[in-house]
Amino acid sequence: MTLTDGTYRFGPSIGRLLIKTGRAGLGRRAGHDLTIEAARWSGEAVVVVGDPDKSWVNVTVETGSLEVREATGGLKPLTDADRAEIKRTLADKALLHAAEHPTITFRSTRITGTPQSFEITGELSIKGRTHPVTVHGKGNGDGLLRGWATVTQSTWGIKPYTAFLGALRLADDVRVEIDVARLEPANGTR
Repeated sequence: MTLTDGTYRFGPSIGRLLIKTGRAGLGRRAGHDLTIEAARWSGEAVVVVGDPDKSWVNVTVETGSLEVREATGGLKPLTDADRAEIKRTLADKALLHAAEHPTITFRSTRITGTPQSFEITGELSIKGRTHPVTVHGKGNGDGLLRGWATVTQSTWGIKPYTAFLGALRLADDVRVEIDVARLEPANGTR
C-alpha cells in the first residue's frame, strides 16, 4: 500500500509502541534493560503527501496498559513476579501515577519530510506536563512506518527508578519506538 492523502487510524492491531530503558550507576550490571510495550493505544493521522505541513498525527496511550515484554542483561532473568512488580511501580504515584493520569498523549505541531523520511514535532503530555518532542521516522513506501524519539523522564517530573541506595538506576533518557505495519483508512476528519 503506497501512502496517499487521507485520514488514517492505527493501534496495536497493526503496530507496536515500545519504550526501551537503559541502566546507569555502579550497580547497573545487576539490573535489566527493559522493553515495555503499550498494550492499549490508538493513533490517528491526516496525510497530505504533497504538503506535509498540513498533515498531523495524534496518539493516545493508556498508562495502565504498559507491560514488560523483554528484559536483557542483569544477573538473573526476570520472573513473572518481577514483571508484575515493575507494572505496579510504573503505575505508582512516583512514576506515571496512572490513577490520576490514565493517558499519555502526543499531538503533532509540525511535520516535515517525505513518507520515506520524516520528522514529526509535537507536544507530549505525561502526568499533566506537556513538553515538545521530535519523532524521527522512516517509511518503506508500502505502508510500513517506523518512528523513534528520546524522552528524558525528569522533564515530565518522572524520577527514574533506583535500587540499592541509588547504585542501580534507570537512565533518565528512554527511547520510544513505534512501528506500524500499515495505516488503515478512517472515515471522518479531525
